[in-house]
Amino acid sequence: MDELLKAVADKTGLPADKAQGAIEAVLDFLKDKLPEPIAAQLENFIGGGDGDSREGGGIGDLLDKGKGMLGGLMGGDE
Repeated sequence: MDELLKAVADKTGLPADKAQGAIEAVLDFLKDKLPEPIAAQLENFIGGGDGDSREGGGIGDLLDKGKGMLGGLMGGDE
C-alpha cells in the first residue's frame, strides 16, 4: 500500500493523508462494483500492507490487470 500511496501523492501533489483518502475511496468504489471474487482478491492484495504482491507482481501489476479488466468491461482492446 505504501508504494501506491507514494505514487498517488507524487502524481497528484496531494499530501499523504489526502492521497490515502483518495485511495480508500477508489478501493471502496471498486469493491462495491466488482464481482465478489475479484473484490476479495483486491482486498487481500491491498491489505498486505507493504504493497508487494504475494505472487510477485506488486502494485504495478495489479494496476495493469485492473486496466485490462476495465478495458474489457468498457469494450476496449485489453
